[in-house]
Amino acid sequence: MPILNVKVGAKKSAELTRSISAILLDRTTRILKKKPELTSIAISYIDPDDWIVGGRSLSAQGKSSIYFDIKVTDETNTKTEKAQYIREVFTAFSNLLGDLHEESYIHVEDVRAAAYGYGGRTQEYRFHHE
Repeated sequence: MPILNVKVGAKKSAELTRSISAILLDRTTRILKKKPELTSIAISYIDPDDWIVGGRSLSAQGKSSIYFDIKVTDETNTKTEKAQYIREVFTAFSNLLGDLHEESYIHVEDVRAAAYGYGGRTQEYRFHHE
C-alpha cells in the first residue's frame, strides 16, 4: 500500500492518465520499495484556467502544475529515499507536462501504522499478525 492523491493542472486525457500512473507506479515501486499490487493512484485534473499561482492562472503563465500526496507507513522509508522520490517525480512530470511550474508540490506523508491500513486492518496489525 500506499495511496496517492494526484492533482494535475492540465487538460485531461486518457493518454496523460496512463503516463502519470506509469511514472508514479514506477517511482513508488523502485524508490520507495512499495508493492505495485497494493499501490492506489487517484488522479484529478484541474483546468489550467482554474489553477492560480501568484495571482495568475497557469493558462496565463503558459505552465502546468501538479500537487500530490502519498501516504506511506511511518518508518518504512528513509529521508534519502523520500528526497530522491520527490526529485525524480518532479523531473518526470517536468518531462511529461512541459513547462512545469516551480510551485508544484509533492508531499510524502508518514502515517502511524496504528492509524493507517487497508482491508479493515491497520498496518500495525499486519506487522504483528501476518
